[in-house]
Amino acid sequence: MVCIKVWCILWMGALISQTQAYSDFFTSIGHMTDLLYTEKDLVTSLKDYIKAEETKLTQIKQWAAKLDELTEMATEDPEGFLGHPVNAFKLVKRLNTEWQELENLVLKDMSDGFISNLTIQRQHFPDDQDQTGAAKALIRLQDTYKLDADTISQGNLPGVKHKTSLSAEDCFELGKITYSDADYYHTELWMEQSLRQLDTGEISTIDKITVLDYLSYSVYQQGDVDKALELTKRLLKLDPEHQRANGNLKYFEYIIAQQNRDNEGLMQSTNKSITTNVKKERINNVAPEREKYEMLCRGEGIKLTPKRQKKLFCRYFDGNKNPQFILRPMKQEDEWDQPRIVRFLDAISDKEIERVKEIAKPRLRRATISNPITGVLETAHYRISKSAWLSAYEDPVISRINQRIEALTGLDVSTAEELQVANYGVGGQYEPHFDFGRVEECFFLFCSHSLYFYPNFFTFICGEGDYSTRHAACPVLVGNKWVSNKWIHERGQEFRRRCGLSEMD
Repeated sequence: MVCIKVWCILWMGALISQTQAYSDFFTSIGHMTDLLYTEKDLVTSLKDYIKAEETKLTQIKQWAAKLDELTEMATEDPEGFLGHPVNAFKLVKRLNTEWQELENLVLKDMSDGFISNLTIQRQHFPDDQDQTGAAKALIRLQDTYKLDADTISQGNLPGVKHKTSLSAEDCFELGKITYSDADYYHTELWMEQSLRQLDTGEISTIDKITVLDYLSYSVYQQGDVDKALELTKRLLKLDPEHQRANGNLKYFEYIIAQQNRDNEGLMQSTNKSITTNVKKERINNVAPEREKYEMLCRGEGIKLTPKRQKKLFCRYFDGNKNPQFILRPMKQEDEWDQPRIVRFLDAISDKEIERVKEIAKPRLRRATISNPITGVLETAHYRISKSAWLSAYEDPVISRINQRIEALTGLDVSTAEELQVANYGVGGQYEPHFDFGRVEECFFLFCSHSLYFYPNFFTFICGEGDYSTRHAACPVLVGNKWVSNKWIHERGQEFRRRCGLSEMD
């Protein structure tokens, strides 16, 4: 029996549409766009509240100014003033009626509308999990693309349209989140960045004492006791009574003295000088595959030699005389030789892309993975995206895309799964993985008008996975990434890709 493996990738452009809010905002940039409109609505509501408070205060000021002038004049000659019956009447009226009205005005809560709106919107706000997820996304981008903390803090990312920077407090929060994971390598990087910005005179709600407290401990945890001692001394200059710092100072001095004694003994026995080098590394930096994955994401992967490049061509593809492509064949471009990868250009229009996104966005839910042990679908930190499933009967555009996929692959999509659409989040990624644990046989990924296609119809002994199909999605550094997959089952292809005469075919 023949097991068919067909791999296709079609890249879609990333534009923005509007829909309701969901949980796990950080896993979908598309859903995070709605937060901007939510915040804009709250700002409008806040401005209305400020205007109402200013109007109220203006009325109170006018009342106070009028009475100040009146009482100043009246108290100069009280009897003469009240000798006028109108003045006497108005004094009684003011104290009995108008002051009560003023009291009601002062007590009137102008914030009701704003608070009501805020209460309604708050149930759709991001939570601590979203903040932590977004923070870890920045750390992931920092590691994958080898960005220093200052570059990220200043917002100097390639291709950005709206540059923004991180405050000292923002940097401190990033360091605190990594600190809670015992990731002292990144804690040091971000606490140092926070401290640098405070040293430049930046006004912040966070103070140097707190930053130095975290920084000295994270440095100590990485084995750099000398630097930890130096930072602790700086902290104590700012706050000599700091209890923890005073305790740490004595401990660090003891550790250094002990190390010096040990080094002296070793020098006497070997007659060689001892040099202490502290090597600081990020945690979980031991997997060779992870290093290769990040190198590929940075564009540092294997390059085709000139000899191999000569074998790559561009051509027009008619799908084996498929009627859809006879008058307008698809533009095809070779991308790689082994395994052979080709790209189909202009395979999907802007209008179709926007329609697919429009249908998918309200349905986006946190993407899951299949647990390799239990088989249960669950979320994972290494897959940061949301996905939705679209049926052909829902819209003519979905039906046309399915037909186009069938024409390009020569496979029957009537038994395939629905069109899967995914939107990646902040630093969205899908780390190296296999797909052959699933029952599907064909994978399509859509983005930006082009279709990437692995056209070799490899045959394998049924039940065996093709380990050359290990793949990944790099973290999204800048922009909004939408992709779509089409999973085609082996069932239904019996007459499209006929079995061989041997069970080993």
